[in-house]
Amino acid sequence: MLRTSEINRKTAETDIALKLNIDGTGSSEIDTGCGFLDHMLTLFAKHGRFDLNLTCKGDTYVDDHHTAEDIGICLGAAFAEALGEKRGIVRYGSMLLPMDEALILSAVDFSGRSYLAYGLEIPTAKVGSFDTELAEEFWLGFVRNAAVTLHIKQMAGTNAHHIIEGAFKSVARSLRAAVKIDADAANEIPSTKGVL
Repeated sequence: MLRTSEINRKTAETDIALKLNIDGTGSSEIDTGCGFLDHMLTLFAKHGRFDLNLTCKGDTYVDDHHTAEDIGICLGAAFAEALGEKRGIVRYGSMLLPMDEALILSAVDFSGRSYLAYGLEIPTAKVGSFDTELAEEFWLGFVRNAAVTLHIKQMAGTNAHHIIEGAFKSVARSLRAAVKIDADAANEIPSTKGVL
């Protein structure tokens, strides 16, 4: 079974084309119009071993808000589409990830319920030209459309770049663990309700 998806979303603010292969090798081609977000999504794909092709034409002449939020929306929708019923997946994943002085804990549950517990305390308003508050907007868009519960907690860290990068890497590895097929329950939905 191929766990792939293709999302195309066009609004007055962004035009996004995204292809995702959950069972990939970590290859990616990313062009969001925002260099920092390109970097975060490239390492997200690598650390999750997801194949990700993504282009976005957004109103970055205003700022990067719509681009970051809408890409989160599309990536979440892509995971939801690729996983379908979520039959056979482990469902849960977590990672405690060091990134130099930063230490980031993430935990995910493909529960069918959208919830973000965002515990990053980013010490600067910008990394380069990227507004650091947009990291939260990205993850909000993701969880709402992937229908997952996601906790991201900063255990240590003083460098804004390292904190955000650590979060993207940690979440990618948590997602990778959660979407793996459970060999002992490969055709089962991992819930006593029988649906996720």
